[in-house]
Amino acid sequence: MNLARSQALLARAARLIPGGVNSPVRAFRSVEGTPPFIVRGLGARLWDADGNSYIDYIGS
Repeated sequence: MNLARSQALLARAARLIPGGVNSPVRAFRSVEGTPPFIVRGLGARLWDADGNSYIDYIGS
């Protein structure tokens, strides 16, 4: 999965927001990943800044 754009956006956000996100859980530090930057959604479907699509099974 390509997250290059999300990584760049996280680095930019980290200069303005501690950790780059609004919650420590959303920083993905405990699972050592890069949080995707969601740019749009439709129903249970989400898309990130890199064009990857996700299905929200939790409804949050």
